[in-house]
Amino acid sequence: MKNVLKIVIVVGVVLAIILAVSGRGGSDENQVTVYSARIESLVKPLLDQFEDETGITVNLLTGSGDGLLTRLQQEGANSPADVFITVDAGRLHRAKEAGLFQSVESADLMQNIPEHLRDVGNQWFGLSIRARPIFYAHDRVDPADLSDYLALADEQWRGRICVRSSDNVYNQSLVAGMLAHHGEEVTEEWVRGLVANFARSPVGGDRDQLHAVANGQCDIAIANTYYFGGMTASDDANNQRSVSQLSIHWPAQGEGEQGVHVNVSGIGLLRHAQHEDNAIRLMEFLAGAQAQSQYAQRNQEYPVRVDSEQSEITAAWGEFRADDLPISVLGDNNAAAVRIMNRAGWR
Repeated sequence: MKNVLKIVIVVGVVLAIILAVSGRGGSDENQVTVYSARIESLVKPLLDQFEDETGITVNLLTGSGDGLLTRLQQEGANSPADVFITVDAGRLHRAKEAGLFQSVESADLMQNIPEHLRDVGNQWFGLSIRARPIFYAHDRVDPADLSDYLALADEQWRGRICVRSSDNVYNQSLVAGMLAHHGEEVTEEWVRGLVANFARSPVGGDRDQLHAVANGQCDIAIANTYYFGGMTASDDANNQRSVSQLSIHWPAQGEGEQGVHVNVSGIGLLRHAQHEDNAIRLMEFLAGAQAQSQYAQRNQEYPVRVDSEQSEITAAWGEFRADDLPISVLGDNNAAAVRIMNRAGWR
C-alpha cells in the first residue's frame, strides 16, 4: 500500500510539473495570445486595460505583418496565437486566403463596425481607419490646382510627386481601389502617368515622402494621415519643421467622385485559436467606444465607430468624405493592382 501511495504521489508531482511547463493547467484558460503587426507602444496600453477590466492575461508578440503571417503559416495548428492584428486590407486578405482566420458571429462587432469596414465573411474586422490623401507644399502649390487622384497624372505635375515603392501594400491598396472605381484600362493609364510625374525613384516610407516635400525634393506626396499625425504629435524639431510646411488636400470630394481612399488596421480570430471566447471578448473590447476613442487619441488614426471621438490633431484637419468602397475589395483586387504597377514601371 505504501508503495502504491508513493507511486501516486510521484505521478501527481510529475503531472503538475508537466502542466506548469506546458502552460496547459487550469490558469491557461484565463489568457489570450495576440500576434500584432502594430508596434507594442500602440497596442499595449489598451491590452493592459483589457487585462485590468477582465482579469484575462494578454500574451503579446509583435513583429512585421508579413513576418507574423509567415510565422502563423509555419506554426499551423501548433500556433499559440488566438488573434492576429495587422494593417491594411491587403494583408488581412492574405491572411484570410491563407486559411488563417475563422468567421466570428458577434452582435457587438456587427453593430459597432460598419459593414464596409469588415470582411464580407466576418473573418476580420477593422479597428482603425487611416486616409491616404494628397500632401502638398503650401508655398509652392496652389490648392486650386488639386482635384482628384486621377489628376495627379496630368503633365503639370511632371517631376513633382513623391511616393513610396510599389512593394508597399498601402500603394497596392490605393491602386486596387482605383481599379474598383475606374476599371483596368483607366487605372493603368493613370498609373503610367503618375510614374512619369515622379520627382525621384521611390525610396523610404511615408514619412520620408513628407520630409522630401518639405525639403523641396518634390511638391506633392501621397501618404497616410497616420504618419502625418504622428509627426504632428512629435517633439522632434525636424518633424515639426516639415509639418509646418505641409497642407492636406482631400481628393475626389466632388459630387459623384469616389472620396478619399481609406484603409484599416484590423483583427481576426485565428482558425486554431485555443481561447476563442477570450479572443472574441478582446475583439469586442477593442471595438468598444472607449477603446476606439483611446486608440484614435494615441495613434492619430480615425475610429471605425461613428460615435467615438477622434483626436484633436485629426479633427483640426477638417472633415472629408471617405470612399465607402467595401474594404475587402482592396484585398480582392490586390493581385491585379500589382500587375498593373509592374507593367507601368512603378518600382
